[in-house]
Amino acid sequence: MVLNIIIAFFSIIALLIIHEFGHFIMAKRFGIEVKEFGLGFPPRLFGKKIGGTIYSLNLLPFGAFVKIPSIEGGDEKNNKENYQKLENIPVWQRALIILAGVVSFWILGIILLSIVFSIGTFQSISDEETGPFVNPPKVQIVAVSPGSPAEEVGIKIGDTIRELRIADYGLEIDKMKGVQEFTEKYKGEEIVLTIERGKDVFEVLLIPRILPPEGEGAMGVALVRITEKSYPFFQALIKGVETTINLTQVIVVGLVEVLLSLIQGKGLPPGVQFMGPIGIGSLVAQAVQIGVSYFLNFIAIISIYLAVFNLLPIPASDGGRLLFLGIEKIKGSPVNQKIEENITVGFSVLLITLMIWVTIKDIVRLF
Repeated sequence: MVLNIIIAFFSIIALLIIHEFGHFIMAKRFGIEVKEFGLGFPPRLFGKKIGGTIYSLNLLPFGAFVKIPSIEGGDEKNNKENYQKLENIPVWQRALIILAGVVSFWILGIILLSIVFSIGTFQSISDEETGPFVNPPKVQIVAVSPGSPAEEVGIKIGDTIRELRIADYGLEIDKMKGVQEFTEKYKGEEIVLTIERGKDVFEVLLIPRILPPEGEGAMGVALVRITEKSYPFFQALIKGVETTINLTQVIVVGLVEVLLSLIQGKGLPPGVQFMGPIGIGSLVAQAVQIGVSYFLNFIAIISIYLAVFNLLPIPASDGGRLLFLGIEKIKGSPVNQKIEENITVGFSVLLITLMIWVTIKDIVRLF
């Protein structure tokens, strides 16, 4: 479990490093001086200057940074010199430097999803669909209702049901219909579920509800029938691109629905909750435990989420920087630097406060 947590932590950090590397590469591409590209945050442990840029390793392992004086700030002498030079760079080039960090998330998503499709990924199929399959079909749990019998006995998203048993009668499960008919027949009686979670196989005792809440089943789970499929490299790459586009659309639509619900005073839609680094890290650790494909797929999804959220026109995000560039393009002159800094700092404080609140909720929920 400790190893899974470590892998989860450094996976998230790797996403942040790749993001900053995108800014770095595009800045270099346009001939802009990059004072420093750092892994982690100061104090500095090690640094070497190559081609005018200091490549550093820093003590606090919480991401990376690119130090471009006109964008990120810097000492007054160098900032003045480089700012005058950068004033002549078109707005579109500065926008591309900002966008490069966001695009790096999408590129990473495509790469990871292509790998997943190439090595084999579980896909949902109907009960009626037959082989040939790489592996026999499984019935997997994709949602667990709060307060349900399934949640009470520790069943988690990603678990697969291998067998249902009561007394001397057992049923091997490879179709959703089998689970539904079995739990319907034995509602109110204690049944034994054989659960597969990653490499672990164990049993839990559960009593299906006789009168479950509307929209929920007797156990309180949502099921999908899955099987593993793999694709040739080029087909996997196409699938990776298609899936990245589809996930982006789903995330954008979901985000719009959440924002509209909040604006209308309805609160968060059912099933939606904010999650901070600890909550996300916990899910990544679970994905590591389930298997390589699940892990890579989940990291790809996080990467795509980060791409979308970074494009929001909020100061302190890449989208906020693009907003200020748009204003500069319209009015023909840069936004007053002091005003931009004050707005950015204000929103940064709000975001940090929100992150602390979400983190506290994550800790309470997990522990």
